Amino acid sequence: MALLRILEFPDPRLRTKAQPVQQVDDKMRKLISDMFETMYAAPGIGLAATQVDVHQRLLVADVSSDKSDPHVLINPTILEKDGVAVTSEGCLSVPGYYEDVERAEHVRVRYLNRTGDAIEQEFEGLLAVCVQHEMDHLDGKLFVDYLSEAKRQRIRKRLVKDRKLQAVGA
Repeated sequence: MALLRILEFPDPRLRTKAQPVQQVDDKMRKLISDMFETMYAAPGIGLAATQVDVHQRLLVADVSSDKSDPHVLINPTILEKDGVAVTSEGCLSVPGYYEDVERAEHVRVRYLNRTGDAIEQEFEGLLAVCVQHEMDHLDGKLFVDYLSEAKRQRIRKRLVKDRKLQAVGA
């Protein structure tokens, strides 16, 4: 397994719309393992392939406190959603920022699992929010897109400035 580099906002590659996975094979399963390792090390609760510069419709998630409930969703599609949840969201691609975002509290999703089997599953609460957040990444959307333009630009400028300071070793 290997740690992957997570792209950070405002990297334009985060805006790339992911393509459907054509084949669930050993190469895909290696990517899944690497994504889990990267997500857990970050640490985070979800990671979309887009965030590691792989533009395929794949996400991993685990909202458990002990890393015991990993989920792999390949080519996910939301079939139903209902309820409203306002959750303070963060993102591995927007490090250090948390903002309230409104999403559905419950979703029913169709996807392929890590062995390529078709699954239909319902998710609630934090896991439903996480799945929606990661699916947004697959469509080139970030949680900051739910914020005001002024707030988004402030976050963008701060992250760019922080990166410049890290590059010069300050």
